[in-house]
This record gives sequence, structure tokens and C-alpha cells, in this order.
Amino acid sequence: MHQVMVRYKVKPDRVAENERLVQAVYAELKRLSPHGFEYATYRLDDGVTFVHVARSEDGRGPLPELDAFRRFQDKIAERCDEPPVVTKIETIGSYRGGAR
Repeated sequence: MHQVMVRYKVKPDRVAENERLVQAVYAELKRLSPHGFEYATYRLDDGVTFVHVARSEDGRGPLPELDAFRRFQDKIAERCDEPPVVTKIETIGSYRGGAR
């Protein structure tokens, strides 16, 4: 499994816009339901830092092909106080609790 983390900080007045763009990516992913791909986005407690984690079997994933993702990336530099930094990550351990 290939994993990538992207971290960036948006301008305070662009947080809502960024969240709308991210939610559109999730809506498109839900429609397409790509096999072997996991994606999660988090906003940190400072309210302006975002972290995206993508996991794919092939190391590529579907994001570059999505219209919503292209819209998200368009003018991202204008939305950011700190630009996106991409980091490959490796899972050392993971736990998923069972539902009861």
C-alpha cells in the first residue's frame, strides 16, 4: 500500500472556500467509488492547517483525473499561507476498533 500525506496552511479568510472544494472532491469520489483507494482530510486545531492522507494500491490513485480535484488545486497558492508539502508515509501500526 502506498501512502502520501499533504499538509498546508490556508489563509484564515479562505478556510470555508477550501473546505467546500475538499467536500466536492469527496462527492466525486463517492460517485466513482474507486477500488483500492482511501482518502481522508483533517483540519488541525489551529483552524487553518489541513492534512490529507491518501492510500492507494498502485501508488497513483484517481485524484489527478477528478474534475473536483483539479478545481481544488486551481489557485491553491492564492489560498495558502504555507504551500502544500507532500510526504510519503509508512504505516508502522494501525488499529480499527470493531462496531458493537
